[in-house]
Amino acid sequence: NTISKSYGDPIILKHPYRLFVLFAVNNKYIKMPPKVQQKSKEQKMAAAMAGGKGKKKKWNKGKARDKVDNKVLFTKETYDRLNTEVPKMKLITVAAVVEKLKISGGLARRSLRILAEEGKIQEVLKSSTPIYTRKITEDP
Repeated sequence: NTISKSYGDPIILKHPYRLFVLFAVNNKYIKMPPKVQQKSKEQKMAAAMAGGKGKKKKWNKGKARDKVDNKVLFTKETYDRLNTEVPKMKLITVAAVVEKLKISGGLARRSLRILAEEGKIQEVLKSSTPIYTRKITEDP
């Protein structure tokens, strides 16, 4: 803005790959001052090497899960719930029992094995993650 006031109205000439801005001073056209000389590749490399590293990238911690405090021993109340609620479930897995009774996985695994031996639940799939179901009584 200040340049155009001192020189007069700018005139823009369109060129295929350059843009010329000329200013009229007493009906004589003056080109804009030349660009500042760019640094050579060596100078750019030296400047890049000399510059210190920027801020180090901080990794986000991710979503923090709530620490679960599952019981490792049965209380009288949870043992009673195991014997009443679990045999009524259609699909019985270790994860389902852990979630329902808030007990540890090892305790749930052992207790399901004992319930199956007692005949209260029936094993459907025998694998590293066994699946049980409620005892199905067949009518004669």
